[in-house]
Amino acid sequence: MTDTVTDIGGTTAFVLAPDGPKLSTEQDAVDIIGQLWGQPVPLVVIPVERFADGVFDLRTTLLGHFTQKFIGYGKSLAIVGDLGEHLAGSEPLRAYVRESNRGSRIWFLDDVNQVAARLG
Repeated sequence: MTDTVTDIGGTTAFVLAPDGPKLSTEQDAVDIIGQLWGQPVPLVVIPVERFADGVFDLRTTLLGHFTQKFIGYGKSLAIVGDLGEHLAGSEPLRAYVRESNRGSRIWFLDDVNQVAARLG
């Protein structure tokens, strides 16, 4: 599977393939956003599998810096997949996910179907 631009629930989205290069840094976020520069693509969907080890450990600050880039550049971000293992060991991550999901810009969801439902 390759990264692709597609329609999800009436919204144009850039969906990253689960088997691409691992993501972790602010620069990785900027690079993704840069690929979309000048295109009307308001949403990026990234599978959990694409993230490097340690990103979901909030002590590293990687996740916060990564997601902040999307907000700063006016893009929404949906991280999709099973975060169960990460959530089980971290109350701060559970709180971060809970608060993010209350908003309209950063979501942590199980799959693309939930993204479509959220957009509808």
